[in-house]
Amino acid sequence: MMTRPIPQPAAIRVVGDVHGDASAFAYAAATERFVLQLGDLTDHGPDSAGVLRLMFRLIDEGRGMFLLGNHDLKLARLVAGHLVRTEPVVEATAAQLDTTLRERVVAEVTRAPAWLRQGDAIFVHGGFHTDMLDQAPPCQGLDRPRGAVARALYGEPTGRTQPDGYPERSLRWVDRIPAGITVYCGHDQRSTDGRPYVRRGASGGKAVFLDTGAGKGGHLSWIDL
Repeated sequence: MMTRPIPQPAAIRVVGDVHGDASAFAYAAATERFVLQLGDLTDHGPDSAGVLRLMFRLIDEGRGMFLLGNHDLKLARLVAGHLVRTEPVVEATAAQLDTTLRERVVAEVTRAPAWLRQGDAIFVHGGFHTDMLDQAPPCQGLDRPRGAVARALYGEPTGRTQPDGYPERSLRWVDRIPAGITVYCGHDQRSTDGRPYVRRGASGGKAVFLDTGAGKGGHLSWIDL
């Protein structure tokens, strides 16, 4: 796995969960900055195939990369023929993909990193784990995630279900972020005002949640660094 996938030096555009909103992602990607997308490219929105094609073009041109999200992994496992507990939105995405795009999904998801550290910033889809401070992510492939990779993809589930039917997730991990470290993540739509949600932890670090509901009736958010 590449240890420095972002060209140096490079200004970065950090893009939150896209979830099939191809028009919004095209707008976000129209930049001279390197596009770092935090995972969950697909599902829910109308054009997951269009999102994937754009992301793969950015990769081919050396202008972008994506981190592994739980929806990305589930889609790749499904189209690769693994036994997975699917949802209608994932099946709808798979139906949009031709053979070439299916093969590319499996290839790119297999090598997508679960997290990335750049200086005092950590980029991840779901949640922080202390292993991310000094360890490179393992080669996940299409295996079921464990340990720090599970935290990276799913955050920290409590084991309870919310009234909306989705798993309840704790933000206790924010309190473990050291002072001076900022974690940029998505996965959970925490914002109440349409802007990325910022939460500071007891140890002095902070988390910035960029999921503002793209593909789910909200909009796509990004931050330029």
